[in-house]
This record gives sequence, structure tokens and C-alpha cells, in this order.
Amino acid sequence: MNLAKWLYRRGRPNRVARVVNRWTAALYALGVAPNYLATLEVTGRRSGRVLRLPMVIAVVAGERYLVSMLGEEAEWVRNVKAAGGNVTLRHGRRERVRLEAVAAELRAPILKAYLKRAPGARPHIPIHKDAPLPEFEQVSGRFPVFRVVPKQATSLNGGQEQAEGTPPAEEKK
Repeated sequence: MNLAKWLYRRGRPNRVARVVNRWTAALYALGVAPNYLATLEVTGRRSGRVLRLPMVIAVVAGERYLVSMLGEEAEWVRNVKAAGGNVTLRHGRRERVRLEAVAAELRAPILKAYLKRAPGARPHIPIHKDAPLPEFEQVSGRFPVFRVVPKQATSLNGGQEQAEGTPPAEEKK
């Protein structure tokens, strides 16, 4: 059994992996790692505490994505769903974002890009990083993918969101 599989035996991090994850999450949050490494902050669905996890961001066609290398049952996936997708990404600064689930039939190119960037995930996803897309399509339903959607700044017009570059809505009198 290789080290990466041992660290996440039965789909959960062991004690060593938890310590390593805390350390790397703190490092990624500082922004000293490459920009595709970030810390995910999500509220725990049972504890209510903010949980911090190191993540690799896959970029495909200019969009950012997070992938669960441990599948649908990973605790962070459950917490993101319980939080309605509202999380924070940290890489030198805090960015409030919404994570949107990507349909299984659209995940193959994202999984491929993820495996090229995340060597630690390769033992968990049973496809070679250079395999053709049809092979990724066969396993795409087993690994959740979330698109990172930046939250738009709220304006002073009653808390309604305003797209960047658009004039504010007229006030009702």
C-alpha cells in the first residue's frame, strides 16, 4: 500500500494526514504556495466550527474547480452541501465563493486537469493522468466536482446583488 492510500484509508484521513492537512492548510492560506493551492474554509454541519482544508484548484477554460479525491462521502463535500455551497477560499486573502456541483457528464476534462495538478490525488482516482477523456468519463460519477463562483459584492440598494459594471438600481420613492 502506498503512502497516499495509507493516509486516507477507508476514505478518511488518519491522524498523520490530519496533522499534515492542518499544516498545509495554514501554509496555503498565507499565499506562499502556488496560486492553484488554496485553503477551503467551510462550516462543519455538526460542530458549527469553521473547518480548514488544503485544496488543489483545477482550472479548465478559465473556470476554477474543486474536486473530491475521496468521493461523495468525503466530509468536506457533505459540509459544503449542508452550507448551501457558501464557503471561503484563502490564498493570501479571503475570497467568499459559492461552490456549484458539476453534473457527472461534464466532469471528465476537469478530473483530467485536476490529476495533472494534484499528484497526491492520483492513488485515489483509478485513472492515469494522461488517459483519454472517455476513461475519465467512466469514473466521473464517483468523484464530485464543484465550480468556484465568486460572490458578487452586495450594493447598498437593499442588499440586492449588483453585477460589476452595471449601474445601481433606482431607488423607489
